[in-house]
Amino acid sequence: MSTPVHDDPLSKERSHLAASRSALRTMREDVESLDITDVTANWVNAAVLESQIEQRVKALADLSETPLFFGRLDYLHAPGAEQAEGGEGERFYVGRRHVHDADGDPMVIDWRAPVSQPFYRASKKDPLDISLRRRFGYTGGDLTAYEDEHLSDPAEAAVTSKLLQQEIERPRVGPMRDIVATIQPEQDEIVRAGLSGSVCVQGGPGTGKTAVGLHRVAYLLYAHRERLARTGTLVIGPNKSFLHYIEQVLPALGELTVRQATVDDLVAHVEVRGADEAATAVIKGDARMAEVLRRALYSHVTLPTEEVVVVRGSRRWRVAAYEVEEIVRELLARDIRYGAAREALPQRIAHAVLVRMERAGEAPDDRVQNAVARDAAVKALVKTVWPQVDPAKLVLRLLSDADFLAEHAEGVLTEDERKALLWARPARSVKSARWSPADAVLIDEAMDLIERTHSLGHVVLDEAQDLSPMQYRAVGRRCTTGSATVLGDLAQGTTPWATRSWEEALGHLGKGEAVVEELTAGFRVPTDVIAYASRLLPDIAPGLTPVASIRENPGFFDVRETAEGAADVVAACRELLEREGSVGLIAADARVPELADALGAAGIGFIGPGEETTHATRLTLVPASLAKGLEYDYVVLDEPRAVVDGEPDERTGLRRLYVALTRAVSGLIVTHGVGLPPQLA
Repeated sequence: MSTPVHDDPLSKERSHLAASRSALRTMREDVESLDITDVTANWVNAAVLESQIEQRVKALADLSETPLFFGRLDYLHAPGAEQAEGGEGERFYVGRRHVHDADGDPMVIDWRAPVSQPFYRASKKDPLDISLRRRFGYTGGDLTAYEDEHLSDPAEAAVTSKLLQQEIERPRVGPMRDIVATIQPEQDEIVRAGLSGSVCVQGGPGTGKTAVGLHRVAYLLYAHRERLARTGTLVIGPNKSFLHYIEQVLPALGELTVRQATVDDLVAHVEVRGADEAATAVIKGDARMAEVLRRALYSHVTLPTEEVVVVRGSRRWRVAAYEVEEIVRELLARDIRYGAAREALPQRIAHAVLVRMERAGEAPDDRVQNAVARDAAVKALVKTVWPQVDPAKLVLRLLSDADFLAEHAEGVLTEDERKALLWARPARSVKSARWSPADAVLIDEAMDLIERTHSLGHVVLDEAQDLSPMQYRAVGRRCTTGSATVLGDLAQGTTPWATRSWEEALGHLGKGEAVVEELTAGFRVPTDVIAYASRLLPDIAPGLTPVASIRENPGFFDVRETAEGAADVVAACRELLEREGSVGLIAADARVPELADALGAAGIGFIGPGEETTHATRLTLVPASLAKGLEYDYVVLDEPRAVVDGEPDERTGLRRLYVALTRAVSGLIVTHGVGLPPQLA
């Protein structure tokens, strides 16, 4: 006997989904129909309100391919109420954003709301007052399945969620997706950590650290919206390709105002047209350069040798040289910004003049003090004693003038280090200089010594292990009064200045008190793939806990010796393109042109990292130097030995190889015509 449609649970859930989508559409239409003609005082207020309405409409968009809700919680009692015997519980649908009906009653609860937290944290051991947790399965935007866990029933054994596993392993095409439906308890704990404290997440490949960082931003904006609306949030990634890959995650969660940038974007005060040798870049990125810059800047301050005379009317007011010297020394001792002290100096001299005026029986006020501070004699003295300094010109002189560098790096840098810093052909001006990325960071440091950098409320720093100490300082300046979420993996550090320990890095960031959390459960990388890649860990990060894949599907994995070179690589790509999902061909940078020609000759279309895959073009050709942070359902890794040899030293090369090996979500083919590195043989 068939079940009547109105009694079929799946039909009921589909009806609730349809009603929720209708309610969301009504919410959006209500916002679109708002008439602000008579509620704004002027055109500025109207423009601001129109922008806010536009953002709200975008936030209420119904993404047809994205489930509006993905879970349901049946509480034993009403949340927050006394759990008295026989109390009546409530039912909540958990989704990406809040949806309510015409009466204001919730139809979908935002995943960030406190009432939704048990969806991620509840278990048989600690059900958190949940009688039933239901997960939903979707095909496209259609609800096709559900799965129940009766958490309060001791007779029902705990089982692994099949829908959860399928969602984790689901093939993808296009940019990174959110993981809001699959957040695990240890991830949720980091996501919901308070705004006041900073968090550092050490996570191996596939542990979801990037997703955790992005969802943490979304959660903090939900929990502290007004505060972060004033102070701002920022997500920092390693390169433009990575930012493009993750850029749709926050909008899918309804957050549209978070800025995303690279460290190079933050310090783009000059045009970068040059590059440093690795050894020179390491020195420029060393934290000791901050002291060299500070010394060089404050060397411009000189003690006065003459009195200052201010003429007002028929009276002449004198401040002796020794008094001005005391003021200068006091400002130096206060250790305030160079620019702030320079602005304070004329006011302090003017105050000394006003004291003399008052002693002479006059009654000057603040206007008189400001006038004295602007007096030509005072301005001339300030220009001499505490001159303005251009930060780019300061760095230019340090890198061009051997005597100036030697004077201010004495006892800080060795003679060989100073020689490495000096340009072989000094530039004539700031504009003509061929600045390197490391030079731009030095200029940013100098700018902060002169004027304080604006601080944001929260900064997320991803792939942090590749930053130099000076780059950490540049990021730390952007959150001096806020907090930070630092994400990275010490085993994936592929720069010559890569982070050696998180404690050291957090010190440079100015967040030494941050809590360090480690994610070791792998959700994205198959068991066989991560086990193979982990053979490199003793050489690249001894002591680091290997990632343990929790996936039931071991994944597809094969190592193939090639006889036909590029032709065999193309054949492997063609094989993987017969499967569902995205495919990445990762190769040493030097081999990319040859492989591009081979793919073109074979008639296989491909794109580069940063471009968006489509169902028609699912293959991405990825230089190994740009693979970090990216993921593909299937990967062909060409010539591991060439990836290692493409770096300046073996340890960095093996780390680059570790990154390349762990980009696959469902399967990996390693092709090689020459011998494998001994760690993998």
